[in-house]
Amino acid sequence: MMNADREKIIYLDHAATSWPKPNSVIEAVQHAMLHDAANPGRGSHRMAVRASRVLFDTRKQLAKLFRVKNPNDIAFAGNTTGALNMAIKGYIKEGDHVVATGIEHNSVRRPLEFLKQSLGIKVTYVEADEQGNITVDQVRDAIIPQTTLVIVSHSSNLLGTIVPLAEIGELTRQRGVKLLVDAAQSAGVLEIDVEAMGIDMLAFPGHKGLLGPQGTGGLYIHPELDLVPMLHGGTGSQSEAAEQPHVRPDRYEAGTQNTPGLAGLKAGVEYVLNETVHKIHTKEWALTQQMMEGLSAIEGVRLLGPKLGEQRTGMVSFVAEGVDPSEMSFILDQHYQIAVRAGFHCTPLAHTCAGTMATGAVRASVGYFTTEAEVSALVDAVREIRTQYKI
Repeated sequence: MMNADREKIIYLDHAATSWPKPNSVIEAVQHAMLHDAANPGRGSHRMAVRASRVLFDTRKQLAKLFRVKNPNDIAFAGNTTGALNMAIKGYIKEGDHVVATGIEHNSVRRPLEFLKQSLGIKVTYVEADEQGNITVDQVRDAIIPQTTLVIVSHSSNLLGTIVPLAEIGELTRQRGVKLLVDAAQSAGVLEIDVEAMGIDMLAFPGHKGLLGPQGTGGLYIHPELDLVPMLHGGTGSQSEAAEQPHVRPDRYEAGTQNTPGLAGLKAGVEYVLNETVHKIHTKEWALTQQMMEGLSAIEGVRLLGPKLGEQRTGMVSFVAEGVDPSEMSFILDQHYQIAVRAGFHCTPLAHTCAGTMATGAVRASVGYFTTEAEVSALVDAVREIRTQYKI
């Protein structure tokens, strides 16, 4: 299933990008490069037709995963950041009020701050507690008559906190407000049903929980929504028109798409569907509990996010007294061959909640192919490092 020739490293940075990829993903990319690497939607010859089929089949698998009725309501993007910008800048207008949360990634915060400066929009960030929790009542209290959009990160990329998405979706539906969900840490590891959860737009990465290549991702757009396109240009359809076409997904996909990458994404989604999201989440949660038990037993180590036994996605962020997070990460890499992520993780809002803005934190994140032995190796390494730095 997995490539035996991959680099020998304990990889615990899955929240940034998943690795290794299933062999089926690697093979799909290679097959597309060899056989289907023409320009999709730009010709009627057999290779172009096959390339177009790759894109449509990938949409179909994503639609199956997210319970989307029409696959053409999924527009591809290069990553979650691109998808979020497509949604935020394509929907919000001058004078709008937006509600977001105190655990948002900069891919949400920075576009909102840009629109505050350029369009004069108003933004309310719902304050999260130290573990990153927010409540439906807080979101309800933040909505005002001028509110047009609520944005929530399904799961914090620092704390692993899971927001009550279905309940928030029911609230926004009742209030006539649109809901945009950042699924960077949840796609492929938490159940997502856009219809049942009241999701109007869903931004997702291909390269994390969906196990696809980097440079892939997308945005589900409710069929009743019409966003202002981020890009204008060639689509292969209605080329005689001066304006961007309205037909989906062409309206939101100007330029040549990443056919080999999307072929790999299709294989990754199929792998997830075959294994099931429930099975993947159950395994990752068990590994995070093992990691939390081990790390919390080390003197001077403080864990961030939900407490032991509470639901979360597969990451554990921590600070170790007397050891700078960046130095901890460097030592783990150079001396123990363990890959983690240190710093501020592009989410100063969540670090503010956790009280770690002065120092940052170390984040260890598991994936479906992580083993218990690898988690134990991390715990043992952190214990050794902490002992050496102990005053």
